[in-house]
Amino acid sequence: MLLNISTIFVKEMRELLKDRRTLVLMIVLPTVVLPLLMFLIISMTKKATEKSATEKVTYVLVGEQNCPDLALAFSQNESFEKVDAQPTENLADLVTNDICKLVVSIPEGAQSDLETGKDTKVVLYFNNASATSRVERRAENVISEFSESIRDGRLIALGFDTSTQRQQLLEPVKAESRSTADLREILGERIGGMLPYFFIIFCFLGSLYPAIDLGAGEKERGTLETLLLTPVPRLHVVLGKFFVVFSTGLISSLMTVASLGVSIMYFGKEAEGVAKQILSSVQTIDLVMILVMLIPIAALFASILLSISIYGKSFKEAQSLATPLNFLCIIPAVLAMVPGVQLDWVWALVPITNVALAIKELAKGTIDYSMLWVILGSSTLIASGFLFFCTQWFQRESVLFRE
Repeated sequence: MLLNISTIFVKEMRELLKDRRTLVLMIVLPTVVLPLLMFLIISMTKKATEKSATEKVTYVLVGEQNCPDLALAFSQNESFEKVDAQPTENLADLVTNDICKLVVSIPEGAQSDLETGKDTKVVLYFNNASATSRVERRAENVISEFSESIRDGRLIALGFDTSTQRQQLLEPVKAESRSTADLREILGERIGGMLPYFFIIFCFLGSLYPAIDLGAGEKERGTLETLLLTPVPRLHVVLGKFFVVFSTGLISSLMTVASLGVSIMYFGKEAEGVAKQILSSVQTIDLVMILVMLIPIAALFASILLSISIYGKSFKEAQSLATPLNFLCIIPAVLAMVPGVQLDWVWALVPITNVALAIKELAKGTIDYSMLWVILGSSTLIASGFLFFCTQWFQRESVLFRE
């Protein structure tokens, strides 16, 4: 049995490796995409953040005469640059039309209100659609410092001369926050759901073309009949082909995990501050466990895709039947990104989603290792069921030689 299976495995694998499409899907894409993606994200985010931090904020001041002291506070801040523009009826249009990045509207009577112990409200117009935009924070810092100077002046007039006295009056009770989540857990919760998406997709793509070629492709070439005429049980033929598809999917997953590991090692040295601390906290065992989680996924994809390929009359038909499965892979993987979806004993039994959630927990560093056995067991059981179906499918002449 093992001799027959290994012979078929070696034969089919040799033929597949001669095809460039197999090599691209199995090795090139998984190796290149993740490092390239990480490089682009880190470099572009770094450049955008640096530009946002050093770039001057152009602003239009409306109602400058209403509070000259506040206008002076903005003009003395080196990170702001005043723009002379005629105010429109809708002040937000000045920002929308790219005349400036900030509009500061000071209401009438603001100066007199502040001098008489009252408060006033300054309206800020800006566009905070960009994640790296710091316009609002910069403007609020200027106003906050100006407001604190007025507040301190009022408190001094009331007899609170020292900063300690003023602080005790304004904040009699202080809260000291101490989160139990480290930086890795916080970041893993936010972006950890994206990692299994890439792993699962590349595992699927690595299995897709070989599966179609070993079933429907051989039907088109007329080599399947020759293989069936050999004195080899059909079960051995199916298992040989299954292990080929399983191997290509697993190799694709391995290359993806390896490229992630290399990326972490490289960017862990190049990164700075928080990013360096997070990347350096990822251990080799975490990457190994991710690969282990992908083994039953590769087996599941191999058995399903091979069943579809055997059913297809031609390469084109099998491809049209198998391609929609891509979306069925994406949906369970995307569920791991949904807020509130956490790995528990129920989700541990849901195929694909359980692996995605486990990889997310590994990224966070909070995995419950007892869950891994449940995930491996349930995923292996489901994959075995589809493999059994595939072997039964291969026994039917009406499927193999469908008109």
